[in-house]
Amino acid sequence: MKFKMQDKQNQLIERISDRHLVVGVDIAQQFHVARAVNYRGIVVGDPLTFENNEEGFNRFLEWINKLKAKNSLDTTIVGMEPTGHYWINLSKWLSNEKIDVVTVNPHLVKRNKENRDNTQSKSDKKDTLVIADMVKNGYYAFVRSTPESFEKLRVLMSNRDVIVKRLVSSINQLNRWVDVVFPELRQVFKDVKGKGAIATLRLFPTPIELRSMQPQDIVGKWKSVMKRQPGLKKAYLLIDLAKRSIGTHQALDAYKLHLEQLLEEYDLATTQLERVEQEVTNVLQQIPFAKKLLAIKGISEISLAGILGEAGDLSGFAHGNSLLRHAGLHLSEASSGKWKGQIVISKRGRSRLRRFLYLATMSLVMNNPEFKELHANNVKVKKIKKMKSIMKLCGKLARLFVGIAKRNESYSPEKLQPFSAQAA
Repeated sequence: MKFKMQDKQNQLIERISDRHLVVGVDIAQQFHVARAVNYRGIVVGDPLTFENNEEGFNRFLEWINKLKAKNSLDTTIVGMEPTGHYWINLSKWLSNEKIDVVTVNPHLVKRNKENRDNTQSKSDKKDTLVIADMVKNGYYAFVRSTPESFEKLRVLMSNRDVIVKRLVSSINQLNRWVDVVFPELRQVFKDVKGKGAIATLRLFPTPIELRSMQPQDIVGKWKSVMKRQPGLKKAYLLIDLAKRSIGTHQALDAYKLHLEQLLEEYDLATTQLERVEQEVTNVLQQIPFAKKLLAIKGISEISLAGILGEAGDLSGFAHGNSLLRHAGLHLSEASSGKWKGQIVISKRGRSRLRRFLYLATMSLVMNNPEFKELHANNVKVKKIKKMKSIMKLCGKLARLFVGIAKRNESYSPEKLQPFSAQAA
């Protein structure tokens, strides 16, 4: 029997009993606001504004205990929006105090803001009531405890994204610098970020310096910084192009300073990227099922680390479809009466998890024989559009990952054969 989303919704509603104090918290950087209702949605007590520190958290806990005692309630559930990173410390502190913490979707909070007073007005005190109402109606999700290894991956992969952006930015600026000062450099080195091009920019920043040099001197300089360096032929070509360069001749001192700083930024980003990726490799070795997932041809350490960092322990998901919903890759449909709307991907989930699932699927389609065959069968036999086939295979990958993690079994290529191939 399939587990339907409505069954989950019913279970979440049933968890809220008449013994519950339901608290909604509006999260901010410095001050949080809290209000409470009972299981029927009747407001309990006055609102509380408390600081985002230990003293404020203790005031919040004392406020909860007073309301419970006054209204003869013995259980508390606290709901909040996962706003940026400001909610994390309060969530963990409450969990340590043995209080259930749940999150609500900020998009749904915005949509439900008129339920209480039928106006478009918005305030912190009103938002807290909207959050509390959503929790007592079952529109919430429990905060999953993340083992340390998975939290490390999330932090490392987030850091990697920042470093990659800086690295790409520095490479783009290097390309611009070459276009302005020495555009002919690409006739010698096709890739500006290649070792030969970077070494040349370090040693001979402008064409004017190259014009007066001998080819043997250039090769000697290359040898001092490179193990495998270009030969005399490229040195002759470089000098000839430098003499005929159309690059700018003005403000060369400023351009040389700019180049030095760009190369420093490029070196720093490259070094940091190597360190982060090495640390990612070390963390993956501590996760029991990661080795079995990496045994799948086409799965790289970076794509797997991105998935595990965003999703956490895959063995905690009931089904691969739960992972898809967590990523926002589940389907959404808008229909009414005779009108049937288009079915689209909801995109209500973690965008970074969607990205890594998509990239991992694309890599499998290109490198893994089983996924390549599944994609070909979808496109050629079932006449499915290519992108739709990729999205379908994202679901296959999610179910494969969750199955391997839950059952701790190895990858079995024969299970992924198309139905027609299995029948034959």
